[in-house]
Amino acid sequence: MQRPTLLRRGLPLLLASGLVIAGAAACGDSDEDSADGVTTITVNALPPETETVNRKNFLADVAEFEKKYPNIKINAKEGKMDPKTFSTKLAGGQLEDVFYVYFTDPAQLIAKKQTADITPYLKDFPSVQNLKPDIMKVFKDEKGNVYGLPWTNYTLGLLYNRAVFTTAGLDPDKPPTTWADVRTAAKKIADLGDGYVGYGDYSKNNTGGWHFTAELYSIGGDIAVKNGDTWKAAFNNDKGKQVLQQLYDMRWVDNSMGSKQLLEYADLLTMMGSGKLGMYVAAADNIPTIVNQYQGNYNDYGLGPMPGGVNALGGGEAFMFNAKASPAKLKAGITWVTWMYANADRLEFDYARKNADKVPVGLPQPNLFTGADDAKQAEAAKKHGNVPTRNYAPFVAGLDKTPLKLEPPAAQQIYAVLDTTMQGVLTDKNADIGKLLNEAEKQVNQILAAVPK
Repeated sequence: MQRPTLLRRGLPLLLASGLVIAGAAACGDSDEDSADGVTTITVNALPPETETVNRKNFLADVAEFEKKYPNIKINAKEGKMDPKTFSTKLAGGQLEDVFYVYFTDPAQLIAKKQTADITPYLKDFPSVQNLKPDIMKVFKDEKGNVYGLPWTNYTLGLLYNRAVFTTAGLDPDKPPTTWADVRTAAKKIADLGDGYVGYGDYSKNNTGGWHFTAELYSIGGDIAVKNGDTWKAAFNNDKGKQVLQQLYDMRWVDNSMGSKQLLEYADLLTMMGSGKLGMYVAAADNIPTIVNQYQGNYNDYGLGPMPGGVNALGGGEAFMFNAKASPAKLKAGITWVTWMYANADRLEFDYARKNADKVPVGLPQPNLFTGADDAKQAEAAKKHGNVPTRNYAPFVAGLDKTPLKLEPPAAQQIYAVLDTTMQGVLTDKNADIGKLLNEAEKQVNQILAAVPK
C-alpha cells in the first residue's frame, strides 16, 4: 500500500502545468536536443506553490545544479504521477524526459520496453554503485540492465509507544521481534484498562489488505506468485491462516485490539497520538505526522523491525527515463537525478537546511546507501538530527537483516479484496478463516488473470 504522505494510496497526485526554470546546462553532446552545447531536459516533481518551503528549496537546488553543470537546463513541471493519466501520457509520448514513478511501476514499464535502458551511461556515474543492491533490483531487468534510479524508500516496521510500554512493564528499548511477542505485549498493554489498546490494525479503504500483505511477508508468505507468464494467488495456505489466526486471537481471545474496528489510515495515527495505543505496523514517516497533526511527542515513539523478520514490505519513489529521449538527454537526466536525489555528498547540506526549516532529521528512512555513503548519511543525520534517533535503533539494527519485498501486482485491487478478509476476523467472532481465504483467493485470481503478461 502506498503511503499518503509520500506515495499513492488510491489518492492521485495532481499533475499541474509545467514551469520552465531559467538557467543553462548540459552534457556536452551535440545532437537534435542540444543548442549551442546546452541540453534541456524536462523533469517533474517540482513542488506546488502551496508548498512554499519545498518549492523554494527545489528552485534553489535547480539554480545550484545549473551553475555546477552549465550545459544542462532544467525544465521543471509540477506534480509527480497521476495514476489516472500516467498510462495515457506514456502511450502518447507526453511524459517528461525524467519522470516520477513508484517502486511498484518499474517492472511493468521495463517489461513493455516503455522506459530507457540507462546501463550504457552509468560507467560515468560511479556513485550509483553505492546505492543499496536490494533497492537497485527494482530497476533492473533479468539481464541486470538498469532503467531507473531511486529517490526515497521506506520499509515497514513496528511503531510503538515507548511511554505505554513503560507503563505496562515492557522494555521500551526492546520491542517485540516475533508475532508471539507482539501478542504477549499487546495483552499486557490492554490489561492496563482505561481505554488502552495493545495492537491496532486496518481493515478499510485498501489499508487492511496492505497490512495483511505486510504481515504475511514478514513470516515468509506471498500474496501472488508467478509461474511462467501467469500469476496466481498464494495466500490461501498455512501462512495466510497464521496471520488471520493471530489477529483473531488478539481481537477475540485476548481483547487486546479494542472493540473499535473498520479502521483506516488516519485512525491508527490518531490513536497513537492519544497515548492509548501500544503498537501498529507502520513506516518511519508516520512519526512526524502523529506529532504534527495528532498532538504526539517525538520522545514517546519507537520503531522496531517488522516482527517475524523474514521479509519487510517496502516501497518508495524513483525516477525513470523517457524511452524516446536522446543520449544527450539521458546523460543529462542521470546527472540531475544522481546529483539531486541520490547524492550522499549533499546530505549534510540538505539535513542542515531541513533542520533550519524545522523538518524532521534523523528518521531512519530513506536509507539508500551502502559503505562510505551510508556512513556519510549516518554522520550527517547525527550532526543535524532533531528527533530522538536512539528510539529507532532497533529498527535500524534490523534493516540489513530483513530483505525488502515489494507489493504484489494489481496491489490496490487485491488489497480491496483482502480488506473484506481482515474485516471478517476483526468484526465477526464466528469468522471462518478458511472460508474467508477461499473467497479471497477466487477474487484475487480473477484480478491476477487480467494482469498484463
